[in-house]
Amino acid sequence: MKFISAGFIFLFSFAAQAAGSILVVGDSLSAGYGLAQGQSWPALLERRLRAERLDYSVVNASISGDTTAGGRSRLGAALDRAKPDIVIIALGGNDGLRGLPVAALRDNLEAMLDAAQARKARVVLAGMRLPPNYGPDYIQAFERSYAELARRHKAALVPFLLEGVAERRELFQPDNIHPVAAAQPIILDNVWKSLRPLLK
Repeated sequence: MKFISAGFIFLFSFAAQAAGSILVVGDSLSAGYGLAQGQSWPALLERRLRAERLDYSVVNASISGDTTAGGRSRLGAALDRAKPDIVIIALGGNDGLRGLPVAALRDNLEAMLDAAQARKARVVLAGMRLPPNYGPDYIQAFERSYAELARRHKAALVPFLLEGVAERRELFQPDNIHPVAAAQPIILDNVWKSLRPLLK
């Protein structure tokens, strides 16, 4: 927790120097679990922004193991600190893996969308998919939630954060859950397709 907090403070102080900021609120897939510092896709995003001379910094407020309920509870404070122009919400995978109710997932994500848009931030919602053993009804309702919420709130949608990664075993750490460093550019490209039109 101390490392995450320290990283957030560092990124926040950097954000104050840029014209705009992007707040990433996610779980271990965005926090860079098992990776060296600077290898996660949000870190790669900041480097791409600099390379393309886009005056934004990245505040990565992602926490490993977080659920949509956790993200909802801490989003207000993160918005107050970062005052972002864009919020990337990349949560829900842990909800699905734990079999939590889809209704709760939708309610939490919607509250986060409402909170971000109330601050005049543009939102990118990153969708997730589940393994087939969770059953077709649960999986379909889970996956459909992201597209429906993005459409309702006129938010940008990343259909599947791990597109091009999930089906490649070599791109995962031994736990078969967390992507390796080589997967991070692919994840960034997935996000970039939806994020780039929002950048001014």
